[in-house]
Order: sequence, then structure tokens, then C-alpha cells
Amino acid sequence: MCGIVGATAKRQVSGILIEGLLRLEYRGYDSAGIATQEISTKSFNRIRVSGKVRDLVVALSEQPIRGTGGLAHTRWATHGAPIERNAHPHIANGRIALVHNGTIENFVSLRKELEDSGRQLDSQTDSEVVAQLVDLGIESGSTFLGAVQQTVARLEGAFALGLMCSTDPGTIIAVRKGCPLVVGLGTDEHFIASDVLALRSVTNQFIFLDEGDIAVMSSGSLQIFDEQGQPVERDSIRVSDQGESVDKGSYRHYLEKEIHDQPQAIRSTLEGRITEQHISEPGLGRCVSEIFDKTSAISIVGCGTSYYAAYVAKYWIEDMAQIPCSAEIASEFRYRNAAVLDGSLFLSLSQSGESADTIAALRLAEQRNYMHTMNIGNVPTSTLMRESATAIAMRAGVEVSVASTKSFTTMLVDLLLVALLLARRRGFPREREHEIVKALHILDEAVECALLLDDRIRQLAEEFLLTQHALFLGRGVHYPVALEGALKLKEISYMHAEGYPAGELKHGPLALVDADMPVVAVAPNNELLRKVQLNLQEVRARGGRLYVFTDEAADFDHQNDVVVIEVPKVHPALSPIVFTIPLQLLAYHVATLRGTDIDQPRNIAKSVTVE
Repeated sequence: MCGIVGATAKRQVSGILIEGLLRLEYRGYDSAGIATQEISTKSFNRIRVSGKVRDLVVALSEQPIRGTGGLAHTRWATHGAPIERNAHPHIANGRIALVHNGTIENFVSLRKELEDSGRQLDSQTDSEVVAQLVDLGIESGSTFLGAVQQTVARLEGAFALGLMCSTDPGTIIAVRKGCPLVVGLGTDEHFIASDVLALRSVTNQFIFLDEGDIAVMSSGSLQIFDEQGQPVERDSIRVSDQGESVDKGSYRHYLEKEIHDQPQAIRSTLEGRITEQHISEPGLGRCVSEIFDKTSAISIVGCGTSYYAAYVAKYWIEDMAQIPCSAEIASEFRYRNAAVLDGSLFLSLSQSGESADTIAALRLAEQRNYMHTMNIGNVPTSTLMRESATAIAMRAGVEVSVASTKSFTTMLVDLLLVALLLARRRGFPREREHEIVKALHILDEAVECALLLDDRIRQLAEEFLLTQHALFLGRGVHYPVALEGALKLKEISYMHAEGYPAGELKHGPLALVDADMPVVAVAPNNELLRKVQLNLQEVRARGGRLYVFTDEAADFDHQNDVVVIEVPKVHPALSPIVFTIPLQLLAYHVATLRGTDIDQPRNIAKSVTVE
């Protein structure tokens, strides 16, 4: 969610801060701001806007600000409306400038305490409370660092903080507790950011702060203190794979580009992981063979799109490997006392690797009786990949658009490999593995063929403009594909869409069906096809209009009330991946026609770093 960027240097930093914010736009936000400090005057210059970073750039062009140190921020509103006075950086008493990501759970009592002491707060946010407490500590005689440490000890919740003080010009203090924050290392300059991507234009050397760390930095010095306040050394890491271009190229939106990136993303994900007929276990990472040898049950946890990927994997794993598999929503798992079977593997899924609920679920799993923890993610430097005992990289490449596309399909590819490796240990026929691996070798071609439906689906999308609702149906392993299709449509077009098991139509959703309710069915030619066809007759009998995504081998009649879209025929194990593509295209084209903010939809964020 919120994006933090900070810099202290011997050069002007406003350009660095703005570049960092632009690189963090993928996280989702509703306001932005920047504050800089000149060492000679010690005072802060600040500009905040309700809107996009481009609005901040315009404001800066009209009122340039200078400084060799500064903080910048993109805010996703949690406490208080997305208006200018709630935007960051917050400045308390002209002395403390603060940017904050996360939530302060006890801010109500802390705010009352401040107000009772005579302090006047300018915003509705929990963030300003922190700045005011630090300022109060300095007013009481504490050093800048001491006031920050005292304040942090009183805070409940998960947060990342960047602070500057007029009494210590050129110094930035960074705090990490439950939310991501990295330190970037330069020559006579230091930086902080929520994500290494924000700083890749200025450095490739980073320190990933541990939980509870406090970093104190100026242009020429850096000290890190652990949660107990003791000085510590943290290793720096050279990051060389985060500078991938995020240019849209010839595409109108990042989402469109990323949908069309999927054949290459799938090729990258499979590289070194399959031979001509087999899956290469070492290609998935260290210790994978040893872990799967011991695995007799698996819990897969994720949020949003990652949860739907987990749901698909549940079907694969239980069918192929015949071991118990649960697919869990992370925000529910973390507050449920789930039973853990002996030999259980905990597998977390997250594109960003910074989803707060999934991180909390991982840390809970480490306290329970799980045999091992594993993560599948897209950012090698993320919290989930670093804190899991074993990690598998998705290799989707940088995904900028808030709505996940190529990260979903590459995650499914990795999960299918996991399912096959678990199945291999339980007597899964080698010839069936060979068939699936052979199909994986041409999966990218099948996805490219599915992308050729683009023009057809663009025309189809016009039929969705006069409605505010849509129903998506699927059965078996394609039910979670229907859920994902509905999610994409609602995320980027702002239409209400609901995914449902086709067999459950008569148990409630059929009441919604009429001529104004488009019904989208995911119906490949498999053992459930006849069942789905019977379910769809129930829709036709109620005057509903059907849009059936099927394959050329299925027997669907083209009628006035039935629109049939033929998807490339693939091995049944791979059909959830290929059938996802046209649903992504449908959501994209409906959103384009409706004129929504496709890459940064309202009210949602790419990296959900708060609970």
C-alpha cells in the first residue's frame, strides 16, 4: 500500500524522491506529498496533493522546493479521508516530519492523551499521532533517536516509519515493525523505501531491516539498532534483477501489456524446471526434494488472486497426489485455530511478498506444528521469500498494474509443478507426468493462441456496458477460475461480479438471473461438461444471456441467447491456466469501455501491507 521514499545526500533530492514515488505507483494510493530540508536553515518545505504523483509534479513545477534531505509518500487512506491535510508527510510543531505505512492500533487512546495535554492535531490520521509523540519527547529533553525509541515502544500495530527533525538536519530515522522498509546505500548518500524498485535509479546495494530495527542515517553515516536498542550490523545485498523496464511500450495500459506478457512469463517460469519428459526438482530451489519427501499434507494460504490460485492447486494436489490440501484466505487463517496434521507443509502465495495478512499467517505457522514453511512469490527480496524456510520464484517479471494477471498464471504453473512432484512420491503414473510435461512445453503457444481472441472479446465487451452485474460459473477446478474472472471484472471495471459453482445455481443465484444479467460460464470439455450444460439450461429457461468459454471439442450450439467463445484445447491439467486468459481480456475491455482507472483502480492497492 502506502509508498515511502527518503533520501539524505550532498545533492538536491527532490528529483530522487519523485522518481521513487513514480516507481511505487503500482502499490495503489489516493494522495501524495514531499517534504525537504535544507541543512543551512533546518526548516522543512512541504507540498501535498490529493490525487496522483503527476499532480504533485505539477505543484512542484509551480513551487520548487530544495533540500539535501527529504521524505516523500503516497498514501492509501485508512484513517481519514483522502484529502490534502491527511496526506503525508506530516509535520509536528515545525520540528518533526514523518511518513508512515501501516496502522497504529492504539492511536485513539494516544490521540486523546495528546489532546488532553493541549496538543492540536491537524489531521484525522493515526500517523500524525506518531509525529506528535516524537515531538513531545524532544520537547521533554530527549534526543531525536531517544524520542523515536520511546514513541515506538508505545505503539501497537504494524508500521514502517521515516522521520526527520529540525534539530538534527540531514538525519533520517527509519523504523520497521511489521511493514517492509529497506535502506539503500550510495556514495555519501543513504535512502529508504518501501520497495527496492523505488531506488533502483540511484543504487543497487540494499540492507533489509529486520523486524524492530531502527536505522539512523545521514549522507555519510549509518547506524542500525535492534529492537532492544543495541547496535547491530546488517548485511547488505546487491540487487541486480529489480531494474527491469516498466515501460508500457506500445500498449495503452500496463495491464494490457502484462496480459500479453504471459507467454514469455510462462517460458521464464518453466526454464530449467522441466526436461523433455520430467520435472527437474533442483530447478525449483534448494531442499525441495527433501521437503516433499516428508510432506503428507499441505496448507496453502494467500489473499485475493493468490487465494484463487491456492484453490486451483487444492484440486490438483488432492487429485494427483491424494494428500489432504487446504486452501486458506490468509486474513481468516491467522485468526483461526486450524488443526495441523503431522507432516504438514505451509505454503504461502503472494506476488509482492509483502501482504500483511499472509506474512502474519507465515509467522503464526512458524509457531505451530508445521513441518516446513515455503513461499511462492515474484519478488526475491520480499519479506515472505526471505522469512520462509524455502522459496520458489515465479519469474513473472515486474507487474505494475494493481490487478494481477501474469503473476496469477505463473503462480499456477509453479503450483502445478509442486502438485506433480508431490504426486510423483505417491505412485502417480510416470506416463501421466510425461503427458503433462509435454503439454507444459507448448503451454506458451496455447496462451498465445488464447490472446488471439482479443478482437473478438473487445467486441463482446460492448454487451456488458448496459449492466451493473455479472455472474461467473464454473465446476471443479474451473470454479476458482470463475472466481478469478469475477474478481478481475469487479476490480478494474467497478461492475459487481460474482463467481459461483455452476451446480449451486438452483440454491440461490438463479433468483438473480434475467435478461439483464450476463452469465459467463467456464466450460471446457471434461468429465463435468454435461453437468455444466444442464446447469446452463436453467439460465436459458429464465431468459438469461449466456457467454460460454469452452474449447473446440465441446458440444455447444450457437444460439441467439448463447454466445460461444472457443478457447484453445489443451491438456486438462493446464486448462485453468489457458481459460484464465480470455477472462482477463474480457475484464480489460469492459473496463476500457467504461473509462475506469485500469492500472490503479480506486480503493485498492497492489501491495496490501496493512491488515
